[in-house]
Amino acid sequence: MPPIVLLSFDMETDIGSWTAGYEGLRHGTPRILDVLNNQQVPATFFFIGEAASGHPGIVRIVADAGHEVGCHTLQHETVGDVMFPLPGVKTVLPEECAHRLAVATDAVQQVLGAKVTSFRAPRLWGSTNMVNALEELGYTADATYPLFFYQQRLAPYHPSNIDWTAEGDLRILEIPNFADLTIDSTDPHGRDRDQWPRFRTEGAEALMSHIDNMLPVYQAAGLPTVISLYMHPWEFHQMPARIAHSEAIIYPAEFLTKHTGERAVTELDRLIRLFKERQATFTTACKLAMGDAALTG
Repeated sequence: MPPIVLLSFDMETDIGSWTAGYEGLRHGTPRILDVLNNQQVPATFFFIGEAASGHPGIVRIVADAGHEVGCHTLQHETVGDVMFPLPGVKTVLPEECAHRLAVATDAVQQVLGAKVTSFRAPRLWGSTNMVNALEELGYTADATYPLFFYQQRLAPYHPSNIDWTAEGDLRILEIPNFADLTIDSTDPHGRDRDQWPRFRTEGAEALMSHIDNMLPVYQAAGLPTVISLYMHPWEFHQMPARIAHSEAIIYPAEFLTKHTGERAVTELDRLIRLFKERQATFTTACKLAMGDAALTG
């Protein structure tokens, strides 16, 4: 079966949580839209509420171009379970989760002028509490499941209300994010199986070689080949190697800033062309949820 590809972009502060700026949102988003328009493929853009409220024009140009607008929390906070320690990164309290998701959802919807039905958690750190809250808010798709970490759900599934990583009866569709499970991981958390940001740091062909590794795995399991890939607008605008704040100077790891800007634009275009060579179809998170019977059986 040819791949079904979900291209998605997490619309957040530059370099994730390491800056407070939105240069990538402002300058990288139009470059992404140009590539998608030229290739005539749809995508999902997950906005944090703060980004949507502060940059309503960006939300509108995404929506006007025919792409899906989803939610990515309020301020890029961690609303799920911690998978591995990161300095200064703490999760919100379980009792805070539902409220913050409601406020974030409202912030994006106020700008969009329509309901949002798709979500992704920052860092792919989800939880049962988070998924239950999304279900109550009427979300139909959650593109959070980190295949590199849990390694169990290759295809979209309906999660359980007592364990979001297991199949159950919730209406929301959980969409796993691509990882190459055929490689021998040398990381205790399996992070080297997660293929972001290989398209940028090594090139589209390097990423596609890992996707090609997995195609027989889906086929052997009799599962639909749904390839969910996440990127960020700041990757499409040159990011600095040194960021000065009022209280500190940050030197991001090299892979975070390598080939950001024009190289990322070129490689995104090349990646789409490689998928088309494999007869792939492109979709959005909400459309996956609308047609989930064919995906989950």
